[in-house]
Amino acid sequence: MENALNEHGQPIGKLVNDWIVPEAPQRKVISGQYCKLVPLDAANHAAELFQAFEKDSLGQNWTYLPYGPFQELDQFHMWLSEQSEKVDPLFFAVVEAESGFAVGVASFMRIAPSMGTIEIGHIHFSPALQGTVAATEALYLMLQNVFALGYRRCEWKCNAFNEASRRAALRLGFSFEGIFRQAGVVKGRNRDTAWFSMLDNEWPVLCQAFELWLKPANFSSGGNQLQRLSELTKNAIVKFT
Repeated sequence: MENALNEHGQPIGKLVNDWIVPEAPQRKVISGQYCKLVPLDAANHAAELFQAFEKDSLGQNWTYLPYGPFQELDQFHMWLSEQSEKVDPLFFAVVEAESGFAVGVASFMRIAPSMGTIEIGHIHFSPALQGTVAATEALYLMLQNVFALGYRRCEWKCNAFNEASRRAALRLGFSFEGIFRQAGVVKGRNRDTAWFSMLDNEWPVLCQAFELWLKPANFSSGGNQLQRLSELTKNAIVKFT
């Protein structure tokens, strides 16, 4: 990293030239080929999401989230209504293109335009969405939106015990930055938080990787991927010593 020296001979960060403070993400539909991100609306999405999340009969997908599981639709609808009114986190429903059903949620959060930073979080994909092309495309659409707006840094954080989320971050091309110990208390238990980041100067290479992976030609007639996304993104990941 290039640094400069101030008048005291102290190292300081390089000047950030020609950067314009971005706007916050808007509550609007973001469309892709396999899915679209629709601003969360309890009236439109609660029943479909509740049904989709019920397929996780053991409730294990709620373990690392600070809320849930919800046993009753009315309870879930109330929670969803509260979230849909917020601008940070800004929640979206992931609507599958083929079925037209909402099968997951994700949000932009910790939105700090003046700092050029934003986080993607509150990700909860139902069993119907997990492991699908639509799941990857949903996150690609969010990242594309982040950097198109002009953010310099996108963050991904998760419970340090959440191995699935940590693997997902690396697969997407986020770089692991470390563990924040005793970062919080969630559901009465200690939470250490794993931090990952992706920078604007890394996005062009990663964007190409996503677009190559998402091409229909990357999938066999049986729907199996020919190239793994992790193989396409691994060279963009920064490893800190």
